[in-house]
Amino acid sequence: MTGRQKKILSLFIKVAIVIFAFWFIYHKLVANKNLHDFSTLLKDIPQIEIIMVIGIVILLMFVNWFLESGKWKYLMSHIEPISFYRAIESVFCGLTLAIFTPNRLGEYGGRVFFLSPRRRIVGIVAMSVGSIGQLVLTNVFGAIAACFFVYRFIPIDKVLFIALVFFAVIFCLFFLIFYFNIRWLNGILLSFKFTRRYKKFYSILARYKKRELFKIITYCFARYLIFSSQYFILFIWLVPGLHYADIVMMTCLLFLVQSALPSLDLFDVGIRSVTAVELFKHVTDQHVAVIACTASIWLINIIIPAILGTYFVFKLNFFGNLKSN
Repeated sequence: MTGRQKKILSLFIKVAIVIFAFWFIYHKLVANKNLHDFSTLLKDIPQIEIIMVIGIVILLMFVNWFLESGKWKYLMSHIEPISFYRAIESVFCGLTLAIFTPNRLGEYGGRVFFLSPRRRIVGIVAMSVGSIGQLVLTNVFGAIAACFFVYRFIPIDKVLFIALVFFAVIFCLFFLIFYFNIRWLNGILLSFKFTRRYKKFYSILARYKKRELFKIITYCFARYLIFSSQYFILFIWLVPGLHYADIVMMTCLLFLVQSALPSLDLFDVGIRSVTAVELFKHVTDQHVAVIACTASIWLINIIIPAILGTYFVFKLNFFGNLKSN
């Protein structure tokens, strides 16, 4: 294939991705009754208050994804050093591809196509380290929240509850020990003949020291606080009578359940809403408000960044030897 043909094919793929993304987003927004419920809830609230609160939540969205960009830049320091702006480009581009791919798989492609071809598979492995760090925190805080949830809302024998707490502690320790010793995964993969031939791709796992893994999980913790704060702000604002501790507990549980369910970002709003209602029904009967809050955060955290990311799609470099637009 000639250089000109590669450029034409590359442009065609980029345009197709952007059109596909906008088509998906448009149809989902038009059909989203939950967002209509959200706008209905805002009717009697002063406009300046709406602008301030929604503005803060949107600002937190940008902080969240800028933190993710910083984490991505740090993860790449062992592989292919990139600038912070380049990290932002790749993160937002990945968010565009994530909305119509199962379990956000497109996010990996959106990022690694900003790297040189020979480092892309290694980049996927490095990105997985950051994803595991986020998953560890989701599971740890979720397990703690689950214990409080059972204690408060589920009648259970004292011995069974103690066993549950013990299991939760083991569960948390497993994830934390595994994460801070992620090089063990490198050793496990080397022990199999089939995977040994691909060691040049996953040997990067052995390079991350505990100090570096701690810094990565610090980025993850900062992000966890940010998107937890978004839920906290909206629930306090729109759902009267909720206790602060209940919001924190239910939000941590919501993240835990969502992480365990296979999903498609674009249709994930339905799963999020159903899960949120099932959890929050124990502390409030304002189901419409719960669904509206969940849908609005989906719009702010997923749809807005995906739309912004369409600009960076045109900077993808599929063939490596072509100069990015």
